[in-house]
Amino acid sequence: MRAVNPKHPRTQAPTVETTDLTVAEVVSAAYHETVEAASQLAEPPLTRDEVRAAINFCADEACIAADSFCQGCRKWTEREGLTTFDQYCSRFSSIRFAESGLKLEPGGPLPPVVFRSLDELAKSWAGEEFWFLARRVIRRLKKLEDPRPKRLAGIDEDALPSPTLILVRPQLADNIGMAARAMANFGLDDLRLVDPRDGWPNEKARAAASGANFIIDAAKATGSLAEAVADLNFVCATTARQRDLAKPVLTPEQAVQEIHRRTELGQRCGIIFGPERAGLETDEVALADAIVMVPVNPRFASLNLAQAVLLVSYEWLKETRRGTLGRVTPYESALKPGLNTRSSRPATKEELYGFFDHLESELARLGFFNPPHRRQVVMRNVKSMFSRMNATEQEVRTLRGIVATLAHGKGAGRKTPS
Repeated sequence: MRAVNPKHPRTQAPTVETTDLTVAEVVSAAYHETVEAASQLAEPPLTRDEVRAAINFCADEACIAADSFCQGCRKWTEREGLTTFDQYCSRFSSIRFAESGLKLEPGGPLPPVVFRSLDELAKSWAGEEFWFLARRVIRRLKKLEDPRPKRLAGIDEDALPSPTLILVRPQLADNIGMAARAMANFGLDDLRLVDPRDGWPNEKARAAASGANFIIDAAKATGSLAEAVADLNFVCATTARQRDLAKPVLTPEQAVQEIHRRTELGQRCGIIFGPERAGLETDEVALADAIVMVPVNPRFASLNLAQAVLLVSYEWLKETRRGTLGRVTPYESALKPGLNTRSSRPATKEELYGFFDHLESELARLGFFNPPHRRQVVMRNVKSMFSRMNATEQEVRTLRGIVATLAHGKGAGRKTPS
């Protein structure tokens, strides 16, 4: 199997072994077209594993350790110190533009090149962030391999299904897509539609979902609300208007608490949302077991459909405690509330007191304590100030470096202050 050649002997760029195909070419084709299109760039065609190896090489920024960069990548531009467009152009022996036939002859050491237009040439100088494109390709591949989000470790989600969300007569496909995106953000995946105005399926909804396509693809459309809720045991209806109905009125937080309780008993639950223009009809609200009303400004109570879905979905994830602070990726771990010290441990008292002694000795040497009898009071305040910051060991080392540089300068060319 061919792997990535970190430094091709002729081009000095990372390539697929036994070919002159650069990693950037593979990544570009995979991102702008498909992985299959990238595999066809070589003869014989690359295998899927070979394409994946090139994409992983770029996504991991392995070119830095190999000191080998693809021309046209921003890392190559920075490595070569090309800070102006003129510097970039002067490297080529000639530059021809296919669309206009115009030709420039800077007379540089690199071989002739052809660009479609001056705009394409300018973009190649600025450099493409291929490592970013590679990571987007990896995310896309993961979704194709497993279109549903990864289950959270330690959670048996099959034992606790999420509530079904029902959108009644949604008018805008964009709102359906944004509602699906909000559901995906907070761990819900069962969406049902009642008589959507623009029909179903709808590509506008897919585009607005921004990656939550697994919800859009699984969404079911029915002709009536009764049909949509037929298999559910308990349903809530959302509304901003008071109705003349004898029903429990719940906040979103109270509603999901009740749904959570019933779900644990094996019941299937749902939440109904009305159309954008006027919300649910009173007869439709009458079909529900309870009403959900969001605490709002009484003078402006109407919510966008996707916003209402997001509020309820957030309360569900908060109630079930299945969320994380921010995303979790191969490059990012889950965070916890509180101070994030980026894996740097808290400084020990010995390290902190060492910094105090270092700072005091340098301040005394440079005549900071004037009059001298104020030294004790000043240092007491300084120690109190730095103790409050709960510094990490990295921060203490940084502070000591700052003191040393200010007191003695850095490098042989600097003079020690007198």
